[in-house]
Amino acid sequence: MKFTLSWLKTHLETEASLDDITYALTDLGLEVEEVRDPAAKLAPFTLAKVLGAEPHPDADRLRVCRVATDEGEKQIVCGAPNAREGITVVLCKPGDHVPGIDVTLGVGKIRGVESHGMMASERELELSEEHDGIIELPSGEVGERFVDWLAAHAPDKVDPMIHIKITPNRPDALGVRGIARDLAARGLGTLKPLTVEPVPGAFPNPITVRTETPACPLFAGRVIRGVRNGPSPAWLQARLKAIGLRPISALVDITNFFTFDLNRPLHVFDAAKVRGDLTVREAAEGEELLALDGKTYALRPGMIVIADAAGVESLGGVMGGEVSGCDETTRDVYLEAAYFDPITTATTGRALKINSDARYRFERGIDPAFTLDGMELATRMILDLCGGEASEVQIAGEVPDTSRAYRLDTDRVVSLVGMEIAPEEQRRTLEALGFRLEGDMAHVPSWRPDVLGEADLVEEIARVASLTRLTGTPLPRAIPGVPRPILTPLQQRERAARRMLAALGYHECVSYSFINAGDAALFGGGANAVRVENPISSEMTHLRPDLLPGLLRAAARNQARGFADLALFEVGPAFTGGEPGDQVLQATGLLIGATAARDPFGSRRSVDTFDAKADVEAVLATLGVPSKVQIGRKVPGWWHPGRSGVIGLGPKALATFGEVHPRILRMLDIKGPAVAFTVNIAAIPLPKVRTPTRPALKLSDLQAVDRDFAFVVDAGVEALTLVNAAAGADKALIDSVQVFDQFTGEKAEAQMGAGKKSIALTVRLQPTERTLTDKDIEAVSAKIVEKVAKATGGTLRT
Repeated sequence: MKFTLSWLKTHLETEASLDDITYALTDLGLEVEEVRDPAAKLAPFTLAKVLGAEPHPDADRLRVCRVATDEGEKQIVCGAPNAREGITVVLCKPGDHVPGIDVTLGVGKIRGVESHGMMASERELELSEEHDGIIELPSGEVGERFVDWLAAHAPDKVDPMIHIKITPNRPDALGVRGIARDLAARGLGTLKPLTVEPVPGAFPNPITVRTETPACPLFAGRVIRGVRNGPSPAWLQARLKAIGLRPISALVDITNFFTFDLNRPLHVFDAAKVRGDLTVREAAEGEELLALDGKTYALRPGMIVIADAAGVESLGGVMGGEVSGCDETTRDVYLEAAYFDPITTATTGRALKINSDARYRFERGIDPAFTLDGMELATRMILDLCGGEASEVQIAGEVPDTSRAYRLDTDRVVSLVGMEIAPEEQRRTLEALGFRLEGDMAHVPSWRPDVLGEADLVEEIARVASLTRLTGTPLPRAIPGVPRPILTPLQQRERAARRMLAALGYHECVSYSFINAGDAALFGGGANAVRVENPISSEMTHLRPDLLPGLLRAAARNQARGFADLALFEVGPAFTGGEPGDQVLQATGLLIGATAARDPFGSRRSVDTFDAKADVEAVLATLGVPSKVQIGRKVPGWWHPGRSGVIGLGPKALATFGEVHPRILRMLDIKGPAVAFTVNIAAIPLPKVRTPTRPALKLSDLQAVDRDFAFVVDAGVEALTLVNAAAGADKALIDSVQVFDQFTGEKAEAQMGAGKKSIALTVRLQPTERTLTDKDIEAVSAKIVEKVAKATGGTLRT
């Protein structure tokens, strides 16, 4: 949004400086992008008078002038044809920078004659493109600053231009008056009243209009006949040029002026080119419009058009048509003011790739209540500048109801913003911004579509008061003693799991919580309850049922780039349903490739299930899971059925580990094998006694005793069954049970019988009260043999 300082002062009575205004604009949220101040570059130049002009002794087109300056008489060589005695000129002294030629002057010699400066043309000072001669001023005193003379005689030449950035939530600031209103509320002046005097209709409106679409709830128009559409006056052209617009004609310039002055886009039709009555409707398939930019646009159903009996004449809220455009021959004009739906306008503009000042404003939301007032003001200006007489106004539809009110709680400024603002100042601020206060209810003005709640009222008050008033308040001193923990137990365990996995050498991944339907179905998900209503892509349609598919996809991308050995982990939520509580916190690790780099010692091997088992046990130990847990075989379908397991406490599953099913690896294009584990962090029970300190380390000073047992069992018996049975023989004395050997195959069956195998266990006995005797050890050993025999039917191998 661009405007000039003098334009701003047509709405704001102020004595504030340019610097104060630009600072306040940025502080109010209307960030200043650029300021062009012509006076700054013209400040060094002064007025001078030519006392005499003699021909140059060595050049026919040059003159040697004697010039009276504020520093005395100077000699200047000049080549301008109008350099002569008696004229008042603009003097550029040695050391001055001339902007039009980008040169800093110095004392020089021209064809052997010394010259102390130059007398400038308008182009050399960037005042215009005129350069046929030097500037001749009708009046002025020698030594007077040129900018002061311009300010008194041609103020538009030194009028600063301000360019501000408008955020999408502030459509009211797309007009100079809206900007002036903000500055007045800040206290930088007084907002001048805007008087709207309706223009009485001199004759009935000959063009009837009707609206057939809810996207245009209000359309008003009138005919003005007998106009003279010549060039607009100099003041209007100067304002449009200052903001980068090209003056076209009085009628078009007036509509452009109201677009920027009051944020009221208008359109004018040449009434003689309108065939019959006007209808505001949706475009039909196959319709086209030759727009004012000279391009022909193919319209689509749903776009709002203004049409007459001959076809489409204008694209509502976006751009007018060339067929009914005004030119110098226009004598009768149809002036239109309407309100178009912001979403429809934005959709139309984006589809056709049309950017216009009207679209920019309509799609952000203009003031619907100002539609008829804007028409009256524009009618008055057309009559003043172009003459003619106006018809009655015809209105189709009605002004949309935007009335709404919210409670003003003056105490919320402190709680929401942290600023102390007196209630009287809060009310004064809202009234200055156009809000109407009735008791503690604030009625929102129609030009503020962004204010939609009580918090927005607080934001307006704080914005005008200036957020720079916020001061830092030191926190109260800590209370002596140990503070209460801030993190919940689940958050503490999440951090502990992440740190442990990183310590084990895994690299953390952070993936989206959304995956495609195919991946979700592979891991037990994909139901409609977890389907995303409006996914950002076809690969993110469902909430993930497990963290493993995201890690596998990451592994596939790494393998495609040549990284074969991978150790990845992620800690995050997985979703079992679509309700708020249907999610679990998981810690998942994935291993692919080999355990070490290639070396001559043969230490490199492929990862296996026991690598995953060791890592998941380390994570569980970090999270406080007791060492005596059970391992089961009932795993979900994405795990290898014979090379995976479930770690649990009784019926509660805490973690799953093992090889990923080869079918899953093939479908995800992963070169396997791959082993992984998943820990359900929330399922781990909390300790019965909560204490911030660790329990005391209990060590026995009595020597432990290891005993080995080899059992002959059926080939289908799992080693885990033997381990659990042996461990249950004496829970107080037996510290651990481990498998250290397994003898299977043809040789084993030849020695022990068909369908048999041997499993060897090491049992560690740890006494706590006294040293074990041989009798004690034999008693425990007998119990172990008895328990294993009962559980598996096996016998002690001899």
